[in-house]
Amino acid sequence: MSGFFDMALGTFTCRPYVFAFFAAYLLAAVLHLGWRAVLSFTVVGYLISFASELSSINNGFPYGWYYYIDATSNRELWIAGVPFFDSLSYVFLCYCSYSTALFVLAPLRGWRWHLVPLETLALRKSFVVLLLGSLLQAYLDIIIDPVSLQGKRWFLGQIYGYREQGHHFGVPLTNYLGWWLVSACMIFALQRFASRAAGALPPAGVRPVPSKALLGPILYLSVIIFNLGMATLIGEMTIAVSGLFIVFLPLVICLIGIRRRVNRYRPEELAESMRDFPWQATPKKS
Repeated sequence: MSGFFDMALGTFTCRPYVFAFFAAYLLAAVLHLGWRAVLSFTVVGYLISFASELSSINNGFPYGWYYYIDATSNRELWIAGVPFFDSLSYVFLCYCSYSTALFVLAPLRGWRWHLVPLETLALRKSFVVLLLGSLLQAYLDIIIDPVSLQGKRWFLGQIYGYREQGHHFGVPLTNYLGWWLVSACMIFALQRFASRAAGALPPAGVRPVPSKALLGPILYLSVIIFNLGMATLIGEMTIAVSGLFIVFLPLVICLIGIRRRVNRYRPEELAESMRDFPWQATPKKS
C-alpha cells in the first residue's frame, strides 16, 4: 500500500504543472456543468485518450508511430506503457477547447462584471461546436507538441519520440490528424454529458460566479502561453515565434467578434437560453 501512495505522490510531484492545469479545469468545468457531468466526462475522456495512445504506440493509429521512453516509471504512474499524466492532460485540453468554442459561437449577454454566453441545449450538442472545438483542441497540439518534443531541455524530460522525423519541428503531420480525430471523439462525449445539465435547477456545483464563462478560454490561453514561454526559455525562438504567428490572427479575430456581439442578441435567443438553462442568464440586466 505504501508503494501505491509513493507512486501517486511521485506522479503529482513529477508533473505539478499538469495537475495545476487539471485543478483549473475542475474549477471551471464544475462551475459550468456541475460535478456529475464533470466526473463522468473525466473518466470517459481519460479512457478515450488512453486508448488512443495505447493504440498508437502499438499499432501506429491514430497519431502515427511514436514511443514513450521509460525513464520515470519507478517514480510516477505508468499504465501499459503510457504515462498517466499524459492521457489526463487530454481531458482539460478538451474541456477548455469545448468551452472556448461555446464562448465564441454563443450570443453574449453582459452586465456589470458578468459576461454570459447564452448557451442553449441545441448549441451545446451542435455539429458546429463539435467541429470548432475539435479543431481548437488539435490546434493546441500544434503549439504543444514541438515544445514537448524538446522535453530533455526543460523539466518535462525526454519522455517520447517519433519513429520518423516529422516535417513540423520533428512532429509528423499524422500526429495532428490523429489529434483532430480523437478530439472530435472526446468533444462528442463531452457534448452528451454537458447536455444533461439542462433543467429548471442548476446541477450540483454550478454557481453564479461573475464571468465564469471566461475560465475555460483563459485556461486555453494559459496552455498556449505556458508552451510558448517554455520554448522561449530554452532558446527555441523559431518554435516560439512561429507559434505566436499561428495564434495571433485567430485570437484577434475572436476578440473582435466577441466584442461586437456583446448584448446584440435577439429576444428569441435569450428566450431559448433561459428556457434550457434558466439559472444561467440571470441576474437580470440592469
